[in-house]
Amino acid sequence: MSTSSAPGDYIADFARFIQASPSSYHAADEVARRLTDAGFVALDETAEWGGGCGGRYVVRDGAIIAWVQPETAGPTTPFRVLGAHTDSPGFKLKPRPTTGSHGWLQAGVEVYGGPLLNAWLDRELELAGRIVTRDGTTHLVRTGPFLRIPQLAIHLDRQVDDGLVLDRQKHMQPVWGVGEVTDADLVAHLAAIADVDAAEVAGYDMLTADTAAPARFGLDGKLFAAGRMDNLSSVYAGLVALLEIVADPTADHRGVDHISVLAAFDHEELGSESRSGASGPLLSDVLTRIGTALGASVSQRLQAYAASWCVSADAGHAVHPNYSERHDPANQPVAGGGPLLKINANQRYATDAVGAALWARACAAAETPYQEFVSNNTMPCGSTIGPLTATRLGIRTVDVGVPLLSMHSARELVHVDDAFALAAAAGSFLRGA
Repeated sequence: MSTSSAPGDYIADFARFIQASPSSYHAADEVARRLTDAGFVALDETAEWGGGCGGRYVVRDGAIIAWVQPETAGPTTPFRVLGAHTDSPGFKLKPRPTTGSHGWLQAGVEVYGGPLLNAWLDRELELAGRIVTRDGTTHLVRTGPFLRIPQLAIHLDRQVDDGLVLDRQKHMQPVWGVGEVTDADLVAHLAAIADVDAAEVAGYDMLTADTAAPARFGLDGKLFAAGRMDNLSSVYAGLVALLEIVADPTADHRGVDHISVLAAFDHEELGSESRSGASGPLLSDVLTRIGTALGASVSQRLQAYAASWCVSADAGHAVHPNYSERHDPANQPVAGGGPLLKINANQRYATDAVGAALWARACAAAETPYQEFVSNNTMPCGSTIGPLTATRLGIRTVDVGVPLLSMHSARELVHVDDAFALAAAAGSFLRGA
């Protein structure tokens, strides 16, 4: 897949990528699989890293960083980083998860991030993630359709349409079968899928994911609905863009060498404060080790950072036709209008005027339009990995993303052309536009 293909082909493969990535661990694994197929070499963080040109990657839990190093790279060669995140809001399985009452078997779950709770009702969900056995071996597991959070019938709550109020503990525990709790074991079911002895399971990180297949719909099939597009839309765009670099991993078109990097972090929905999150040391560790292999001193590494760029790509908000008053009155990005340039006066996004100019050049080179996004003053925005990366490393950073509707729903909505355009612009950025 490449950005020279048609938007329809891009979306079809994006749908396959989403279906292969029900958890951050699966997403990192799928990115790694595709990179390996393209000739990238996996590196072990516990081993010494050598130099050499070409594609490399490293996986840390549910995060992955990959890069293409040109033959001409040296101690002060700058980086071009496309940052994204692999995790999405949902529900995470608690310890002692086999619960239930009145003949129903339920799963004890904890809210992960900030899901739009009502959107997760009455959907066939799966559990996906990793289990780790006592010997330290990690097993990726997914159940397929297995869980459902049932809503109360309107006959038993006649005022529900006047305002649905959901208790996160009481109302959001999914059902997965019938029977007595004493006779069931959810962890044993997961162990059986992984083909391991349940007694050997020492821990797990299992999250919910919607199992409905992604779908194109609407006029001319221009609308696309799927789960986890916040932020697999950016992970996939960055992956496609990076794979294109492999065909020409030397200098960019303006004659300035750089190392192209895809950094897909975990735990952004929780604030990024983890060993595999953007607030952790992962990106710094990798860039330092790349520089060390190139013979860079501390001073030379800082020189490289000073000439580097990061594009933080995370989904943003298209104007909602039913709630347009929630958006800024002058800046109302529309579906199909191109990817977003995300701006915030309080640096919740890292974009400044210099970054805006960089993004304008990247979009012009990709022959795609873009749209500014800024929040209504009464609706404070969230944040992204952008300010975190800029703060940790001092690398100039700009925040971008595709415009969505229904962000943090179990199923989000994007325009086909916007998703395709993000990958094209990301490709221009990584090539040096």
